[in-house]
Amino acid sequence: MVRKSFKELERVYGFDEVAIVPGDVTINPDMTSTALNIGSLSFDIPIMASAMDGAVSPDFAALMDSHGGLGVLNGEGIYGRYEDPEAVLHEIIDMPQEKVTSYLQEVYSAPLQEKLVAECVERIKSKGSTCGISFTPQNTKTMAPIAVEAGADLIFVQSTVTTARHVSRSYRGLIFGELLDNLNVPIVVGNCVSYNVAYELMETGIDAVLVGVGPGAACTTREVVGVGVPQVSATLECAAAREAFYKDTGKYVSIITDGGFRTGGDICKALASGADGVMIGTPFAQCEEAPGKGFNWGMANPHPELPRGTRVSVGTKGTLKQVLYGPTSMTNGTQNFVGALRVAMGMCGSYTIKDFHSVDMVIAPSIKTEGKFFQMTN
Repeated sequence: MVRKSFKELERVYGFDEVAIVPGDVTINPDMTSTALNIGSLSFDIPIMASAMDGAVSPDFAALMDSHGGLGVLNGEGIYGRYEDPEAVLHEIIDMPQEKVTSYLQEVYSAPLQEKLVAECVERIKSKGSTCGISFTPQNTKTMAPIAVEAGADLIFVQSTVTTARHVSRSYRGLIFGELLDNLNVPIVVGNCVSYNVAYELMETGIDAVLVGVGPGAACTTREVVGVGVPQVSATLECAAAREAFYKDTGKYVSIITDGGFRTGGDICKALASGADGVMIGTPFAQCEEAPGKGFNWGMANPHPELPRGTRVSVGTKGTLKQVLYGPTSMTNGTQNFVGALRVAMGMCGSYTIKDFHSVDMVIAPSIKTEGKFFQMTN
């Protein structure tokens, strides 16, 4: 009798286990285009700041726009719940670590106020900035129309795990097709990690898919419930769904890899894996202009029964401009993300992000340590 295992496990990969192969032709970095398109909207750089209260405030969102990216506001965060969010921020920042999760649960149990959500959007738009705002599926039908009426340019529908076939006891859930018809702005939905789910989400008519379950520095989903897929493999799966969907329908749905980024090299690997853009939290929470003043916490942190995040002290490392464009004296890849991306694209002969999707990659678990003895010991 042939003995078979109960389950066959597929080997999957994260950022630290792969590398990008240089191209046969190289080009100057200043000849590359880093543009990202989502529906009818275009951004100069394929980088978004995550909808986390420690990273993005209305002012930070406007600043992100001025640098060519997008700062996504957490529509269910403290800015949509409190008249004086700064006071609440100070309490969160000053709270002892052993008490902060219970305090966050209390803070985020305050009711959402439609007026405050609208005012946040208006504040971003008053600076001439593109406004992206995020809601969970259960609040999207109510809050998204208010945000769009106030001027929001695109809506993010985010939960830890999102599918097109969610089963619940409620009479009627969120129907993305109806949402698109009612709002008439691009819709970004996430998060997912697999080909089938990504394809089915694309079939609903949405404009972009967020990829990633639990990789963020402030997220503990993988520890609490054991669910998640490393980002390189997750991105490859969802990018394959995008290509198949484009071939079948002629509609191009952007892939945004969300979370787990520490360096410019990680961003390059995500885009080489097929992402059209990336969503980043902690590196932006480390900016001098960030509302969390060196602290960050995840969207699932304040869950009333099963928190899947923690407040983390990330420190303050530099300005937003330094993180995105330099100049920098940091040698660990944690600043000048756009410069790193342009150099990598130039090394691979890629004029556009879509060109970059075609570069070769290799499995390289020792890529970070090969020949780096003195760096590791100093």
